[in-house]
Formats: sequence, C-alpha cells, structure tokens
Amino acid sequence: MIATTVRNDDTLFDERSKIELAAFLPEQSETYLRQRLREGLADDIAGVAEDLQHLPLALSHAAAYLNDQELRCSTYRKLFGDKKRSLAELFPHLSELFDGSVRTVAATMSLAIERANDAPPPGVAGALLELGCLLDPNGIPADAFGTEPATEYVAARITATVQGVATRELTRLALANLRRFNLITHSAASGAVRFHALVQRAAHETLLTDSRVAEGVTIAAADMLLAAWPDIESDPEKIRQLRTNTNVLGESLHEQALWKPISGVHPLLLRHTSSLGDAGLLTNAIAATARLCDTAERQLGPDHPTTLISRSNLAVWRGRTGDVAGAAAALEQIMVDVLRLAGSDHPVTLTIRNNLAYWRGEAGDAIGAAAAFEELLTEQMRILGPLDPKTLVTRGNLACSRGKAGDARGAAADFQQLLTDQLRVLGPDHPNTLLTRGNLAFSRGEAGDAQGAAAAFEQLLADKLRVLGPEHPDVLQTRNNLAGSRGAAGDIAGAAAAYEQLLADQSHLLGADHPDTLRTGANLAYWRSKSGDIVGTRKDIEQSFRDQLRILGPDHPDTFAIRNNLAYQRGEAGDAAGAAAEFEQLLVDQLRVLRSDHPDVLATRNNLALWRGRAGDLEGAVGEFEQLLPALLGCLGLTHPNTMATRGNLASLRGQTGNPVGAVAEFEQLLTDQLSVLGPDHPDVLATRNNLAQWRGEAGDAIRAVAAFDELLTDQLRVLGPDHPDTLSTRSNLASWRSEIGDIAGAAVATEQLLADQLRILGSDHPSTFITRSNLAHFRSTVGDVVGGVTAVEQLLADHLRVMGPEDPHTLATRSTLAHLRGRSGDVAGAVGAFEDLLIDQLRVLGAGHPDTVETHAHLGYWRDQVDVDHDDPMLD
Repeated sequence: MIATTVRNDDTLFDERSKIELAAFLPEQSETYLRQRLREGLADDIAGVAEDLQHLPLALSHAAAYLNDQELRCSTYRKLFGDKKRSLAELFPHLSELFDGSVRTVAATMSLAIERANDAPPPGVAGALLELGCLLDPNGIPADAFGTEPATEYVAARITATVQGVATRELTRLALANLRRFNLITHSAASGAVRFHALVQRAAHETLLTDSRVAEGVTIAAADMLLAAWPDIESDPEKIRQLRTNTNVLGESLHEQALWKPISGVHPLLLRHTSSLGDAGLLTNAIAATARLCDTAERQLGPDHPTTLISRSNLAVWRGRTGDVAGAAAALEQIMVDVLRLAGSDHPVTLTIRNNLAYWRGEAGDAIGAAAAFEELLTEQMRILGPLDPKTLVTRGNLACSRGKAGDARGAAADFQQLLTDQLRVLGPDHPNTLLTRGNLAFSRGEAGDAQGAAAAFEQLLADKLRVLGPEHPDVLQTRNNLAGSRGAAGDIAGAAAAYEQLLADQSHLLGADHPDTLRTGANLAYWRSKSGDIVGTRKDIEQSFRDQLRILGPDHPDTFAIRNNLAYQRGEAGDAAGAAAEFEQLLVDQLRVLRSDHPDVLATRNNLALWRGRAGDLEGAVGEFEQLLPALLGCLGLTHPNTMATRGNLASLRGQTGNPVGAVAEFEQLLTDQLSVLGPDHPDVLATRNNLAQWRGEAGDAIRAVAAFDELLTDQLRVLGPDHPDTLSTRSNLASWRSEIGDIAGAAVATEQLLADQLRILGSDHPSTFITRSNLAHFRSTVGDVVGGVTAVEQLLADHLRVMGPEDPHTLATRSTLAHLRGRSGDVAGAVGAFEDLLIDQLRVLGAGHPDTVETHAHLGYWRDQVDVDHDDPMLD
C-alpha cells in the first residue's frame, strides 16, 4: 500500500519505507514546461521554473494558467514579481483545473501552514513563519531564530501560555514543526533555514493581513538579524546570508516600518553598509549607502541625524576608493550642517569630526589631522569619558596621525598605552584591540625595528587566524604587513614568496580586480625587484598599472603609487632619463588632483630631482632639491623622514658636483638630527653613516672612511644581522676603501668572502653580486693577475648582457672596466677600440653630458695617448 503525506516525522516511518518526492531538477522543470505550454508562450521557461523553485504542483498549475490566459513566460514572471499580487491571482481556480487536483497551490500551502501552526505548542510555527516570510527564502542563518528578539517575538505571539516550555525553546519547537510539515528545510550541518518561496508568499497572505502586525513583524525581523550579526565577521557564508536577508527585508512590502521620524532608520541597514565597506566591497557599499541617503532625505528630511550620518558614511566609502579630496570636502560641508543642527557635543558631531580629521590627514595634512584629533580627544574625554570605545578609537587615530607626521617612536608609545587600555576594556579578541596591535607593529617597523615588527605581525596573524578565520580581509591585510616587515628586515626572498602566496589567495577570495589584490601585486613586483630581477619586475609593474588604471582610474592614489614604482624601475633598469620623464609627467597629474604641499607631490618632486641627477644633470638636480627642501620643512618639519631623505639626496649630489667636503658637512648635520629623533639603531641612521663614511673617503680621508665603515659594519651585524642587504653593502664598501689605503690583498680576500655570501643570499644574477664580481676582478688585476681579471670581466659582461641587456648603465660600466683591463694587459689598441665603441653607445643611451659619457671621453683620450708609448703597467684613474 502507498500512502502520501506532507509530514516529515521520523515516527511515521519506523517500519515503513520512505520515498521523498523532491522538486524537479532544473532540466526536468524546463522539459515539463516545454511540453505543457502552447507554442509561443515558452520564451522564459527557465525563469518561471526558478521562480517556482521547481515545485511540480506549482509548475503544473502555472502551466495551466499560462495556457488559459495565453500569457508568455516573461509576462508571467513580471506578474509573479509583483509582491502585491496574491497566489490566487497567479494560479488557476480549482474549477479550472482538470488534472485531478483537489486543491489549488494557495489552498495547499495555506492548509500546510494551518496544520503546522496547530501542532503543539500551538501558535509557535505561525509566529516563526511571520518572521521568515519577509526574509530570503534561500537561506536565513538558523541561529538568528534563537536570538533574544526572535524568541521574545514568538513568545508574545502565541495565543496560550505553553506550560513547562522555556521561552528559548519555543523557536526550536517552531522550527521542528515547520520541518515536519515540509514547510522549511533545516539541518544543523547547513546552518541555514530555507523556505520555499511559495510557502513564504502563502504565509504572508495568511498571517500578515493586519498592517499593524506586519509592521511589528518587520521590526522584529530586523532586530533578529541585527542581533545575529557578529562583531567579528569570521564566517563568510553567514555574513553573506545576513547581507542578503537585509536586502530582502529592506525591499519588502513593509520596509517603511524600518524608518521612524524620530529614531530614524533601523540600525540594521547601517550595519549592512558598514559590513560591505569594511570587507572592501566598496562599490556595493557606495551603492547601498547612496540608496540609504536618498531614502533618508525623502523619508526624514535633509537635517535628520540619519541623513547626516549616511552622508558621512558615503563620503568615507568614496574616500576609500581614492577620492580623498572629495571625501574631505564632503565632510567639511556635513560638519557645517551638523554644528548648526546638533551643536558641538552631539554624538553625531563627534563622529563626523573624527571622520573629517582622518580624511584631512589622508588628503596630505598629517599635522593638521593630528591637531584635529587632539582637539577631538579632549572633547570626548569630557563628554564620553576616557575609556568610552569612541574615545579609544580617537586615541588610535591620533597615534596614526602622529606616525604619518613623522613621529614613529611617539606613535608606537601611544599605541602601546592604548593597547593596555583596550585589553582591559574591550578584551584581547576585540577587532579594535587587534587593529591597535597591527598599528603598534607597523609603528615599530617605521621606528626602525623591522625584525621586532615582523615578530609582532607573526603573533598577531596567529591570533587573527584563531579569531577571524583564514579568509577574513583583516587576516589578509596582516599577511601583507608581515610580508613587508620580513622584506624590511632583510628577508627579500621570503617577502616575495609570502606576497606571491597572498596574491593567489586574494585572487581566489576577493577577485583579481579587488583593490587589495592589485596592491599585493604591486608589492610582489617591488620585492621581486629587490631580489635583482629588474627587467622582469618592470613587466610585472606594467601589468599592475594597466589593471589599476582600468579598475581604479587614473587619479586614484594607488594608481599614482604604481606609476611612481614604474618610473623608479625604469631608472633602475638603466633608463635614468626615461625615469625622470615619467616622474615629470606623474608630477603634472598629481598637481591636477592633489595640493602642491601633499606629501605624495613632494615625494615625486624628490624622485624627479634624484633621477635628473642620475641622468647627468647634476647641477639642475641640486637646484631642484634646494627648492624642494624649504617646502618640506614648511609642510613636514625638519625631522620628518621625507625631509631627511631629501637632505641626504642633496648632500650626495653636492659631492657628485665636486664638493665632497660640503657633502661631509651636510651628512654630519643630518646624522646629528637623525640620532636625536630616530636613535642610533634606526636603518635610516645606519644608511646616513654609510654615506658619511663614503664621502669622507671621497674628500681624501680614506683612513677615516675605513674606520667608519668598520664601526658601521659592527653595528649592522648587531642590528640587522649578517645576511641583510645593507650589511652586505657595507662589507663591499669597506673592502673598496681598504684597497684605497693600500691593503689590496686584504680587500681581495674580503671581497671573495663577500661574493660567496652574496651568491648564497642574493643569487648569481643580483646586481650587487655583479658589482662584487667586478670589484674582485679589479683587485686581482691590481695585484698582478691582469689576464685573470680580463677573463673574469669578460664572463661578467656576458652575464650583464644576458640579465640586464646591452643598454643598462651597469653593462656599460662593465664594458669600461673590461676596456681598462685590456689596456693594462698590453692590448692598448684593443682598449682604444673598446672605448670608441663604448662612447658611441653611451652618447646614444646616456647623452653627451652624462658623467659616465664624459669619463669615457677622458679614458679614450688617455689610451689613445698610450698607442705610441711603451708602458709596462700604465696607471689608470
């Protein structure tokens, strides 16, 4: 005997076989409709099948209705999408059915709902259906029905007291009853409750006939979703469900209930937009917030707090897309309105002051932002108290602004104190506590402790993985910071490998066009360039630039940043004049978008002057640095890292223009200022000591230069470690200056040891490895092995040509070294011919005024003079 039932009780099937009659598969639904519908009506059968969720009874009755009314599928879908139409209007009357049906779809659904609602405890299933019928049929987080708003609503709606049943058990019993009558699908494994769309529609028509009840259900459903929304968004699928359900509820027939004249919009809708923006879904966040702004202005008026907050949020999301100046301008206008309407102490005023200060800083006014945050903090301490979460947020923003203004050590101290308070008030796993730990690690790195920063980021990553899960955007950002810190600490290969893996994960999780993914691609290219692959890196950066231009547009800060990297890599690949031209065009475009005193504009001016100098225009570069320095002093101050970097560049150029004594004096003053601000172990201080030692040697004090490099090496070994690129560079400089004071044999031994370490750490094709090979060949030839030196440089030139190409300045310099050695080996004619060929190429590639070209002219003249002179061992400059 075969019996049919809508019930799904396990007790009905103790000794019976159960055969579940599931919905059709999509292809079955389409085949059925294609066979049933008259010719010309089946223009969108897939859409109809999807709307009816492949339910056989609904498909049968819909087909009858379409045939009877002679409706195309596309027209029926429009009718079905009109939520004001009842099911009775969308399916045939029972008298019009000739397929043996005893009930219509609407009657079938209503009967099942009635029976589920009558099941004990009576009334609970109907109350839960009221909540569910306004939400997404494809999945509502199951734990939302267990929140306090849901349980309180169910308890208030039942008609009789349920003896012996705790309030928290009511929703569980309601879900069980709905599942018994096949009105929902729900399992603990899925984590979601799914309704058939027709069940929702029938429930809405059956249960929500009273508008006051419908309004209460809408508010309760919003409260339920908001209560289910976690502070830490570690479950991507649950967050997706919450966002989707918020959209569905906000577009329901009763969405007006979410807007109140006094209290404004329901906080669920604000939580939804912040979730989108915080996850990096800026396009979606902007669209959702813009809709919120329009509705708020229409429903509540332009001066309502909800309208002002929505405008502020919209400015923030637009700022994050790169329109920094627009965000600051919009917030300034909002600030005027808020002060007029709410006064200086209103919470909305304080929030918008915080946002305005932040975006002023992002627009380039770091000092002004710090001052604004300091004033805001004073007000919040008075109004909210020192440990209010908003006060703590402002303390974090103030510390960030101090760091951007150049005070990395002060910022680190502020973050350390803030972290202590957040651990006590918020706990270790709160998002703001984790954020502060990341900012503290970053500030430590900026203050010079790259290894300490890397260790802190590593521990933070472990904790974020535990709290947030591996796919959370904050976890991906911490991985980015950890990779950068490892590179700054000297592990260039490790940084590149970490960025490569991060790029793959972000492409999978966020998409290839997400701003964070694009930024990681640029970072990967940067660290690959540090590993020596300059030519390959330029190709990577060019691709990143094309992607950013396509996605972010030409005026986005990230697009400007990658153009900066592209120009720099062009210079590193040997085209200094081309790099200067790219920086010049970048400056023009930045000035069109940014203020002239924006830090990025000033940084581009610094880079433009630097590469003009490297292209041979030393006097012009000095003039540009002298013009730039007062602007940096006025905007950033004497001890800002960017100001001190420009002072170092200017000092080096003074030496290159023939004033090494002046270079020494400027580096001595720079070192004094850096020591007072950064401390003795900061990488910038160590770099200045390197430059000072170099120019002391160039000024004629080779003995003091050797002593300075020796002391510097000791400190770098202690601070940076033996494998750091800067440590290896100092070993190279020390060996070179030892040769200058006559210890050529010792220099050769030290260079041999250095080469072995560079081959192990940097690889055979790294530019620094090539330089060391050239130096070693020079030392060997100087002590008498000229033939061996020629052979070594010939092999080096072949490697230069293979890796860097014929026009790279290092390749041209190696050709100069080889020509010298050929002359010293007795092949004077060969030296003359080599220098003649080199001069032709340098004139074409570098230009007549480039220092290297000028030097080759001198060398060619020297060797031409030697053609008719018998020299056993001519001395070269």
